[in-house]
Amino acid sequence: MGTLVRFAPELAGWLNRQLEQGMAPLRLRATLQAQGMPVPAAQAIVDAFVAARQGRRSPPIDVVEIADDAPPADDAPYLPAARHLVADERRVDVLARLQSPTLALLSGVLDAEECAALIAMARPRLLPSTIVDPKTGRDVVSAERSSDGMFFRPAENPLIERIDRRLAALMQLPIENGEGLQILRYTAGAASAPHFDFLDLGSAASRASIARSGQRVSTLVCYLNDVQAGGDTVFPALGWSVAPQRGNAVYFEYCSRSGRVDPRTLHAGGRVLAGEKWVATKWMRQRRFVSADGVSMRAQWHDR
Repeated sequence: MGTLVRFAPELAGWLNRQLEQGMAPLRLRATLQAQGMPVPAAQAIVDAFVAARQGRRSPPIDVVEIADDAPPADDAPYLPAARHLVADERRVDVLARLQSPTLALLSGVLDAEECAALIAMARPRLLPSTIVDPKTGRDVVSAERSSDGMFFRPAENPLIERIDRRLAALMQLPIENGEGLQILRYTAGAASAPHFDFLDLGSAASRASIARSGQRVSTLVCYLNDVQAGGDTVFPALGWSVAPQRGNAVYFEYCSRSGRVDPRTLHAGGRVLAGEKWVATKWMRQRRFVSADGVSMRAQWHDR
């Protein structure tokens, strides 16, 4: 028997209206949490209404049940509990760490020459950044993300291959589990709204992606330049804010080894107040990454 959580019937009507209008379940959970609802209750309530809309259960009226299932004993974080990490014969210092969820500020992930080379290669290929439309599953330009971006193909050139191998070693997962390295540029005034990096089961496109490659597990955001003012990476639920500094990176995990996702990893890119901000982002999956067109990252690594 789990724990019963009661809620006002008016909340049921509001949730149904928001889902009907296409609001992502993750955003609904974050809204409830922002109003002071505990994370397990917000997740259970929203998940119950999503399941009802998909015909997998009867609609709840004023109560849901939270299963009393503790995390498995072996559900250890991927990031080692160490002051220093070694990857690609490079020593990376752990400057700060949060235990739960696992989050760390890393120093010396990239050197100045690598940062400059990534910016130079990415600049002519930048396009307006997109988000996934929760109704269609398609990438669309949105005011929620006012950056420009591009993706490098795995092993596209020797530098990208070397960096991908280093980041995979730091993130403690096979290199073929990584999505292509993404470069983003935020000019003065640009920002990104609070969002999750794990994939939302409310989107058909996300469910298909999870079926191919598993859920996203972790993120490593590498800062490619020093920002004159603003541009912090902010974790509102954790009270963390990371200032961009060239060569440093912020790492965070949001999907455990048993598949539990953690909404406390909600994060945003603070508005750049002066200058511009460049970042390189690596996402890791539970299994080898296969893109929507069926291309396996393992094949791209081996067929060189």
